[in-house]
Amino acid sequence: MKTICLYFEIHQIVHLKRYRFFDIGTDHYYYDDYENERSINHIAECSYMPALNTLQKMIQDSNGYFKCAFSISGVGMEQLEVHAPQVLDKLQELNKTGCVEFLAEPYSHGLSSLKDSECFAADVRKQCKKMVDYFGHKPTVLRNSSLIYSDDIGLQAAQLGFKGMLTEGAKHVLGWKSPHYVYNCAMAPELKLLLRDVTMSDDISLRFNNSDWEGYPLFADQYIDRIAKAPQEEQVFNIFMELSALGIAQPLSSNILDFMAALPKFAKGAGITFSTPTEICNTHNSVGNLDVPDTLSWTDEERDVSSWLGNPMQREAFDKLYSVAERVRIADDPRINQDWDYLQASNNFRFMTTKPSSVGLDRGIYSSPFDAFTNYMNILGDFINRVNSLYPPEIDNDQLNSLLTTIKNEGDEIAMKDKEIARLQAKLEKLEAANEKLRENEEKPKTKPTHNTRKNASKKETAKKETENAAKTTTPDTKEKK
Repeated sequence: MKTICLYFEIHQIVHLKRYRFFDIGTDHYYYDDYENERSINHIAECSYMPALNTLQKMIQDSNGYFKCAFSISGVGMEQLEVHAPQVLDKLQELNKTGCVEFLAEPYSHGLSSLKDSECFAADVRKQCKKMVDYFGHKPTVLRNSSLIYSDDIGLQAAQLGFKGMLTEGAKHVLGWKSPHYVYNCAMAPELKLLLRDVTMSDDISLRFNNSDWEGYPLFADQYIDRIAKAPQEEQVFNIFMELSALGIAQPLSSNILDFMAALPKFAKGAGITFSTPTEICNTHNSVGNLDVPDTLSWTDEERDVSSWLGNPMQREAFDKLYSVAERVRIADDPRINQDWDYLQASNNFRFMTTKPSSVGLDRGIYSSPFDAFTNYMNILGDFINRVNSLYPPEIDNDQLNSLLTTIKNEGDEIAMKDKEIARLQAKLEKLEAANEKLRENEEKPKTKPTHNTRKNASKKETAKKETENAAKTTTPDTKEKK
């Protein structure tokens, strides 16, 4: 039976403010709060809330027949917590339906998987913890930033314990193969791969409102019919997109939400189900390895990482950022960690791209790629100075790690001794209280005289007095006779 796996990405960057060279060392706050609030409220109002309400109604109207999945970056969730908590409330409502799955991804929505495996693992674990805190479930399927994937990254995902991973169904990787099957990682066969159907996903997210497109207008029955007419052995149709496609990339005036709302009805009529990624991993076997020696993504025509690392400026900024990755991890300072998450976000490198793109790129405050590079490098210069100021730069990472490990171990030992002292003190106080009670009991009379006892004692006293009186009245003659 054919099934549709519908997945939505939710991520919002933290916009950087204009940061001059002369701000280095004097200003340690890097963010444009006004733009962050404005942009997240705009997207929440025009896309997230209407789209989530529609998806919730689709689940309710279909009695749970419709299902979908979300991947939310930790950085994006922080923005929603501050500026649009109603979006998180709605996601929690969707979670209660049991028809929604939340996936794992790097907390920062960064590119650490291309540079530092330890940083990547920490980033993913941090986001998983946030998913558990909000939705009560630990993710079992991983989705890397922008669907970035390679054999090496797949191996890392398997080592982290994931059963599946999402990636792009790029033509240069698939060749003659179809994205409508489940594959597995070449270096870790236990990790299943779900490949995005590029055409069917982009028909909704990129072309739906384009009147020059040959498929315009697109109707739900036509869309489902294309799936139904696919070869019977092709059973998995992965439709992946950003949630902001519903309302921002494709405006609400295009009736995009009406199109989405009609999908479950026509799918059910055609005998096509909806499944979450974990359900597909559990119910479908892999048809074979997928060899991906070179990194791919879902961005631009090339489907590679050149959007972020395609020119010398991007690579210089990227290398400089991750040159302090180990030191940041070792130092583990809360404020440094937060800035580290925000500066890792892939969008910061995307603004520096010099590539032409069929998809419009809004650079925000930046007038050019060089402008974006200069601003980012100024901020990065101040950030690295702060990282180095935590501990003397003369101490290399190995020495620093050893030193902090020793400090931590000593701290743990002191804490254990404090607990033992507290335990013995409590035991001593308990023994002293018991001894005090015992002394009090010993000082008390063993038995209390009863009424009869007092009465008998009184009788004995009276008899004794009578005997003494009789002895006093006895005459000498009487004594002699006796």
